[in-house]
Amino acid sequence: MKSAWILVADSNQARIFSAENSKADLIEIEQLLHVTETDSDLPNTNDAVQTTAGSALIDESVHKEQEAIHFALRVANHLTDELNQNKYEQLFIIAAPAFLGHLRKALSTRVEKHISFSLGKNIVALTPKEIRTYLPLSLAS
Repeated sequence: MKSAWILVADSNQARIFSAENSKADLIEIEQLLHVTETDSDLPNTNDAVQTTAGSALIDESVHKEQEAIHFALRVANHLTDELNQNKYEQLFIIAAPAFLGHLRKALSTRVEKHISFSLGKNIVALTPKEIRTYLPLSLAS
């Protein structure tokens, strides 16, 4: 039996674990990090186009949203590539709610068919043992 994969992610990182069954330890097999542009690479907030502090905040918010969408596409493409290599049969996803929305839009239909569980919660910084408590008992059974 192929192992189940567990994806735990937010807009800055994605951690992928495998588990052979509902009693096995989660084994972290990969980590994808999203490196964003530095503040010096962002548009100058003193430009004449941005005449208020509010517009600068909006621009930053839009930029962060675009970065999250870009990272979701990267994660989705990675999951598709790995599925094409038959590396997992079941996929469990726990991601920060906003990022989960971006990820769902980016996932291929083929990957979607392998999703057994998804949860909108940001637990990316937790230990494997703590992450396990958020997973259903039916994991790869």
